[in-house]
Amino acid sequence: MLESKKISCTELTQSYVDEIEKSNGELNAYVKKTPEIALDTAKKVDEKISKGEKLSPLEGIPMTLKDNISTDGIETTCCSKILKGYVPIYDATVWDILKKQNAVLLGKTNMDEFAMGSSCETSCFGGAKNPHNINHVAGGSSGGAASAVGGNIAVYGLGSDTGGSIRQPASFCGVVGLKPTYGAVSRYGLIAYASSLDQIGPITTSVEDAAIVFDAISAYDKMDSTSRGRQGAATVDTLNNFIKGMKIGIAKEYIEGVRDDVREAVMNAAKVYESLGAEIVYFDLPVLKYALPVYYILACAEASSNLGRYDGIRYVFKAEHYDDVNDMVKKTRSEGFGDEVKRRILLGTYVLSSGYYDAYYKKAQNLRGTIVNAFKEAFTKCSVILAPTVPMTAFENGNAISDPVETYLTDICTVPVNICGLPAVSVPCGFNAKGMPIGMQLIGDSFSEATILNVAHQYETAVPEAFRASDFGVKL
Repeated sequence: MLESKKISCTELTQSYVDEIEKSNGELNAYVKKTPEIALDTAKKVDEKISKGEKLSPLEGIPMTLKDNISTDGIETTCCSKILKGYVPIYDATVWDILKKQNAVLLGKTNMDEFAMGSSCETSCFGGAKNPHNINHVAGGSSGGAASAVGGNIAVYGLGSDTGGSIRQPASFCGVVGLKPTYGAVSRYGLIAYASSLDQIGPITTSVEDAAIVFDAISAYDKMDSTSRGRQGAATVDTLNNFIKGMKIGIAKEYIEGVRDDVREAVMNAAKVYESLGAEIVYFDLPVLKYALPVYYILACAEASSNLGRYDGIRYVFKAEHYDDVNDMVKKTRSEGFGDEVKRRILLGTYVLSSGYYDAYYKKAQNLRGTIVNAFKEAFTKCSVILAPTVPMTAFENGNAISDPVETYLTDICTVPVNICGLPAVSVPCGFNAKGMPIGMQLIGDSFSEATILNVAHQYETAVPEAFRASDFGVKL
């Protein structure tokens, strides 16, 4: 539409800015709006169009960033009281890449505090709402990005995924969420939760859009010691490859214990793949039962270390009344962090402490290796693993706060991917009786984003009714 001049970039951007003003009060997807920056960028894009210059794939497209991705000159809080007022002096690499392409930044989106949560309700700004039903959560931790994209008050968003934080809210909000291979996308400028698990990725309304955004941001970055960049050609060029004869695996443990409507939707998706010529292969993956405890031990241990820097000295928030330096640090952290973050810091400190390190942390690291090897073995039997993204659909607001342990169990299908550093994409695969979206995930071997996105695209093309828009958002 931009290139054919059916709409100007300024008109496009203004339509999103107006809709954000109209809808964000209900959705609470944005915690920081940047309309002036968005319209200034749109003006630059319109000037390029008027000169007949070619646009890059994401140039002029209104988008958003999760509030743990650093933005030079724009407040970045991780939705935590302890970082309110913090304005970075540098851009995260992913935003630097997109900024140079004149991506139109509409604002920063809501999230669970420091990305710790599965509902977005641990945010100090209050949780983002589900665009399909605002009485239900958007999911977490990238709930704001999923709510914004699902409600079409952003074309796409970048989130982060430590144990399912892109895929779970994408499933809840009926959109596409890609968690890339660890190292495929730079983490420089991503405020850390658990450094060996965190990964930035896109949330979009279609698989093709996810491929376009992934191709743009998956560049090698010398600022990130774990960066490797995308391996191989652009994924968007491989989206129409045939999957006839491909083996798609289903691990029995993935479909045990999930809600009946979710299991039925995933198994119906398997039938669709069979109709497209793929072969469904069933196998056992018993190590999955260890994934959740391994994840929470490792993630909390790394969080305990990473969040030690927030002490009232190096960042904005500091307790007002204290007796000495130690008292100031203690009170600053007690007042600045929310309950869930404090819970995970305490768990992490405990498993790293003398006398418990061997019993918990070391054992979890050893089991991590076992899980990695089990997935390597699984990929000798199939090219892609099909599984539910979440064992249930989006739950009602307030449930996560009343039972945090039950909420941790919603991560059971997503955390193995982060433990192993594998790529996975969540794709809508239907709706439950109440009209809430159901998501399935396609898991691939390392750096096989092209494969999983192609398989996801084949399903999207075959079953377009699974991708049903919410009533919110811009109508162009």
